[in-house]
Amino acid sequence: MSDMMSKIAAGLERAFASRGFAEPSVEDLRDAADVSLRTLYKYTPSRAEMVLAALENRHQRYLARVFDDLPKEPGEALDTILTRIGNWMATEASHGCLFHAAVAAEPGSQPLRALLERHKAEVAARAAAATDLHGADTALLVIIEGLTQAWPLRGEAALDAAKRLGVALRPPDN
Repeated sequence: MSDMMSKIAAGLERAFASRGFAEPSVEDLRDAADVSLRTLYKYTPSRAEMVLAALENRHQRYLARVFDDLPKEPGEALDTILTRIGNWMATEASHGCLFHAAVAAEPGSQPLRALLERHKAEVAARAAAATDLHGADTALLVIIEGLTQAWPLRGEAALDAAKRLGVALRPPDN
């Protein structure tokens, strides 16, 4: 992604995360991206492309925040992943998952659905690999999604519950 595209995508992500997908006007999105309308449309020629660019930016930021520099020990890695997701929710997504919100705002969009599926599959696969829980992608995704969806209602209690469920996935020590 070029520097200009990164700047635009970051601004769009902030706008959609704070105001939803229906509320911001194109002028609001232009202002959030801090570019001219012409430049905004050059890099993202439609509102649909603006949403996709914002979500792709969020996807990359989320993966880096959650999975970079994890502990090598699988149990510690799982605890760290869940803690980082809790921190993400507290600082970046207190209202829930932006990917799900985008699909809810435009349920017929195949590109949005594909991006949602790719994001969730990559999160689950990375979590399984980092925790040495190969084959537990779906169980890990259920825990992560549960944390993400329960966070706005339960906050830290949701994180504590997710960690307890994560421990239950670990095979007993021999």
